[in-house]
Amino acid sequence: MALQGEYEPNPQGWVAQHIEEMERTGTVENPPYGRPIVIITFRGRKSGKLRKTGVMRVEHDGAYALVASKGGAPEHPTWYLNLVDDPVIDVQDGFEKQTMRVRELSGDERAVWWDRSVEAYPPYAEYQTKTDRLIPVLLAEPAE
Repeated sequence: MALQGEYEPNPQGWVAQHIEEMERTGTVENPPYGRPIVIITFRGRKSGKLRKTGVMRVEHDGAYALVASKGGAPEHPTWYLNLVDDPVIDVQDGFEKQTMRVRELSGDERAVWWDRSVEAYPPYAEYQTKTDRLIPVLLAEPAE
């Protein structure tokens, strides 16, 4: 079942506009990066409102890696904190949308998904060299 609640568009106008275009057209390519992305919908931990952002599409056997890189910034992206607080999200891949549950990966499982993520979007490897933090990799799996 899709998340319910009031939606608050991303405060960065270009992100909100891009999300709207993708939802309307089912487009899966993110023009600034030239790679496929998926839209994740999640609940804001402070506002309780629904938020949306695009992340690189890293899919394997119906599960999706969500890489909290923030381009190698020293801090995690805000969406990561929201997902840790409330791990139930919607993932939209093209026109297909499903409710999923997120968990953070570690050890060998993280290594496998990190390699898949770098294969899908090679700049992730460079982002890791820019920061002292270990970039989190979360896995979105179908909610039961």
